[in-house]
Amino acid sequence: MGFLIGDIFRRHATSTPDRVAASMGDRTLTYGEIDAEANRLASVLAAMGIAVGDRVLWWGETALEAVPLFAALAKLGAVFAPLNARYGVEEAMEVVDLARAQLLIADVAHLDSALEIADRPGSPGVACLDAVRCPLDRVIDLSEAPTDAVEQDPGPRDLDDRLPHVLFFTSGSTGSPKGVVLSHRANFLRSIVGNFSEPERVVCMFPLFHMAGWTLALGAWQGRGEIVFVDTATADTLLAAVERRRATRLYCIPAVWARILEADLSRWDLTSLREVDTGTSATPPELLEALKRSFPGTRTRIAYGSTEAGSGTRLDDDDVLRKPGSVGLPAPGVDLRFTDKGEVCLRSEFLMDGYFDNPEATREALSDGWYLTGDLGALDDEGYLFIVGRVRDVIRTGGETVGPGEVEEALAGHPGVADIAVIGLPDPRWGEIVCAVAVPRPGAALELTSLVEHCEGSLASYKRPRRLEIVDEVPRTSATGQVRRALLVERILARG
Repeated sequence: MGFLIGDIFRRHATSTPDRVAASMGDRTLTYGEIDAEANRLASVLAAMGIAVGDRVLWWGETALEAVPLFAALAKLGAVFAPLNARYGVEEAMEVVDLARAQLLIADVAHLDSALEIADRPGSPGVACLDAVRCPLDRVIDLSEAPTDAVEQDPGPRDLDDRLPHVLFFTSGSTGSPKGVVLSHRANFLRSIVGNFSEPERVVCMFPLFHMAGWTLALGAWQGRGEIVFVDTATADTLLAAVERRRATRLYCIPAVWARILEADLSRWDLTSLREVDTGTSATPPELLEALKRSFPGTRTRIAYGSTEAGSGTRLDDDDVLRKPGSVGLPAPGVDLRFTDKGEVCLRSEFLMDGYFDNPEATREALSDGWYLTGDLGALDDEGYLFIVGRVRDVIRTGGETVGPGEVEEALAGHPGVADIAVIGLPDPRWGEIVCAVAVPRPGAALELTSLVEHCEGSLASYKRPRRLEIVDEVPRTSATGQVRRALLVERILARG
């Protein structure tokens, strides 16, 4: 038996057709409803000529309608390629050109922009899942299907599970976007987590153009559980979703957890929660301690990984307070090693196939079956991984190497700092200097000398900041909250 994503929906539609598989607000979809609508959509798409290996773009806000489309394309062997819902027309055009897709499916909010793209020669046709509100004179109608389409499963059952299943696009914050190709096999294996003795109900904070959202969903679906989508990752929206669906798991990036912990948790019934997990960026020990205090009786795990590699390491509940700053041990099925420069490399059965139509970038990222993460790391005496910086973010000052993450962790504890980022700036004497970019807390008057004094005893002198820049906001990636250092350097240099 292969590891095919379409088989997950086929199997559960037979065994538990009436169980809720996905919800958003007051709406729900059962496994039977998803499978039936996926069959209908697959029949329509197949009649249009969409076949194995064809790429279909989806451009829309997080919505339940994306789930049957995701399942339909998996059944057909076509490739699901979601566009960032925040893209403007120019950004979307760049990705559309990269993907060379056969079809662009847009929701109503993105339809005008999609049609603007479609006016260009060589662009894909535009379709919409909401036939009622779409101008069908210019949009392909996906609402029509043969009367028996719901009962018929048009997808080939003998697909190779190593065929591409999804195409996720990187943010492009440091250059042109790249398309990460993941096979059915990779996505299937990434989403097998824990044991399935009791189906999970998981609240998903991620938008559905992001890999993490679909990985959480597939993890829930593997165990016949439910994924709970939200339209925005605010504390009130997430906590309301936990209460409404009696969710057992909530995974949030550290920045979102910080907002949740500032809320009045007594307003919500959160007693159903069993797991409060985090990852994707540095997790301060103070945040983990606060999670333990605020959600007694729950487990917390930290995940480290990427779109390209999936989950690389995991820090389990027993270790989150014992190993502050660590991202844990290699996840099951993952091998870990370092390059001579200290770069973390991962190997597993669920790595990406490569970057779509970009052999040069693929060669840079994949070497002899290993994925080069771009992160600098070190192991402690028990084999636990600590991330100390990025290869390209490393600051080289006076012949010494400084990882920005280590400095940020030290500075984050300053009482006047609300948010912090550390970058390297060119300097004629030192090559580069360490620059702290800080958002002060209300009423605080931050000074460089205060930050330097705060680091004494925790950072060597060459790692301490030599320059301080005050900003209103640290620019971060929308989905994972990672600092956009290249953009910060550009902005600070522009100041002079």
